[in-house]
Amino acid sequence: MIIALKHGAATDKIGSFKAFLEGLGVKVHISEGASQTVLGLVGDTSGIDEDALMSHHLVEKVIRVQEPYKRANRMFHPEDTRIDIDAGRGQTRRIGAGYLGIIAGPCSVETRGQIVSVAKAVKEAGAGFLRGGAFKPRTSPYSFQGLGCRGLDLLLEAKKETGLPIVTELMSIRQLEVFDGVDIIQVGARNMQNFTLLKELGRCRKPILLKRGLASTITELLMAAEYIMSGGNESIILCERGIRTFDSHTRNTLDLSAVPALKRHTHLPVIVDPSHATGIAWMVPAMAKAAIAAGADGVIVEVHNDPEKALCDGEQSITPDAFATLMEILKRYAEFEGKLMS
Repeated sequence: MIIALKHGAATDKIGSFKAFLEGLGVKVHISEGASQTVLGLVGDTSGIDEDALMSHHLVEKVIRVQEPYKRANRMFHPEDTRIDIDAGRGQTRRIGAGYLGIIAGPCSVETRGQIVSVAKAVKEAGAGFLRGGAFKPRTSPYSFQGLGCRGLDLLLEAKKETGLPIVTELMSIRQLEVFDGVDIIQVGARNMQNFTLLKELGRCRKPILLKRGLASTITELLMAAEYIMSGGNESIILCERGIRTFDSHTRNTLDLSAVPALKRHTHLPVIVDPSHATGIAWMVPAMAKAAIAAGADGVIVEVHNDPEKALCDGEQSITPDAFATLMEILKRYAEFEGKLMS
């Protein structure tokens, strides 16, 4: 249930009204917009009398929400959410609400020289965040599984060298204790419905980059976000990374229609991963541009200094030079869309 309050409602009166509502057995989420304050009621609202609420002097409108996701719903939070990341050195990186977040780096951390050189290259080109896999979920148990904790150490070295906040994937709750220095925790497609992990991340106070599952609907993605948000962590970035279809021409099928659909139904930032979506390096720039044109709040792109020798997903990684060329175009797209690069 959504309760839109009248313009100019006093803060102390809102607090008293919130306490009254919580006395009815529901949780109340307050969203303060530029022109209106909205209260989102989560829980069993079937016994709450709408007419009685409408008679309250603070209330302008009461709406029942039909969708199963509540906190992620734009009706609960009409204004776009912005994720702010402290990058140190007096800098803040942002994603959402008018800011484009560009995340770039190798699929997997391999050596110190590799990750540091790529980090420096993508930063010079204009990327705001460094991605890199330390723990790698692979289809085959015999494929390279990542460097693990050593890979995290190398990511932190690259962060120290460049100042770029780091994004890396968490595969297990047990790994959380070594993720202190990570700025954004990525939940991969295979873990999108790992509800035990999502609940634990709800108690975490780091931003979560949540990737859509290989065969998951948009509603299922939003419900996965709801699991995290119900635990108190509302700093979530949704990522469209392609879904599995009958077509084998590309690694996955990039569902760009998910971008405007998500932007309509949720306030959370939405980014696109053109690398995993296509699996083909030469397709990445076109799909990155299309993502921004579709309204995405950013992209996450795989960049490797020597793709042919990459230990993981070299065929979908672009070179630093190709990334620099892409960034020049994306900057013009951002300007046309009226967004700021972060």
